[in-house]
Amino acid sequence: MNTAYILTGGNLGDRLSSLLMAKEYIGRETGNIVSSSSIYETEAWGNNSQPDFYNQVHITTTGLSAEQMMKKILEIEGQMGRVRAAKNAPRIIDIDILFFNADIINKKDLIIPHAEISNRRFVLTPLNELSPWLVHPVLNKTISELLSTCKDKLSVKPIRTLLPYQQIL
Repeated sequence: MNTAYILTGGNLGDRLSSLLMAKEYIGRETGNIVSSSSIYETEAWGNNSQPDFYNQVHITTTGLSAEQMMKKILEIEGQMGRVRAAKNAPRIIDIDILFFNADIINKKDLIIPHAEISNRRFVLTPLNELSPWLVHPVLNKTISELLSTCKDKLSVKPIRTLLPYQQIL
């Protein structure tokens, strides 16, 4: 069994519903989600003239290979209406494999660990919530260490939502 860390995010439409739908698809199509971070609202990285994102990290166990998982993720994005127009463009959903076991994969269509983990607070913050002790297999630093030295200063804040049974009638 393999362990994968998956980042989901989106900034178009109903962001919360999109993340929940992506989580459902990931659990059904790729394996078992064993843990999920809080959902964070984050400023757009790379193109800040667009709406803020909602982001969440999931730890999954899967019998799929990294390549098979990437194929399923692209299918999920397509099913959810993801259109790849331009780099850092607004999108309904974005799903990335951050880590896959402690594997290091450097192929044309698949780079693991994700190349930008250490530069993005919106990735490191939910990762740190779940696994602060996880060691980046290339940089040989823990997620906590990477977060403490991250130069990205964009806002990353947990969202507060009321579940239906918590709402006051």
